[in-house]
Amino acid sequence: MVEAELSKILIDESKPEQIIVLREKGGERILPIVIGINEAFAIRVKLSGFNPPRPLTHDLVVSILSNLEVAVKKVIIDNLEGGTFFAKIIVEDKNRETKVIDARPSDAVAIAVRMGVPIFIEEKVFEKVKTL
Repeated sequence: MVEAELSKILIDESKPEQIIVLREKGGERILPIVIGINEAFAIRVKLSGFNPPRPLTHDLVVSILSNLEVAVKKVIIDNLEGGTFFAKIIVEDKNRETKVIDARPSDAVAIAVRMGVPIFIEEKVFEKVKTL
């Protein structure tokens, strides 16, 4: 696994698809992922420091996890199949048991930026992107 960071959010309000770009930490490889406009705005809102008067969906998820004493440990972009990326959110419950939650990469990244947890990309994802 390779640790990555959110490098760019490319938003074009005239299109339904937006792009986030993850960059390998300490490296040169990038991973562009097409996401929805709502998820792109949710990520941008958090990064901009704006606090909406009411919680957005990802803020609600973070609040629920926190109230249930579940800690988000990391996010992993773990697969690419048929042009669709897959992600996992790794959490630890109050009994210190690790759980793996299937997620869309856009939601996983939105939660990662809210929680300040690392984002990882499986090496096989970079390999599959090369063949596209």
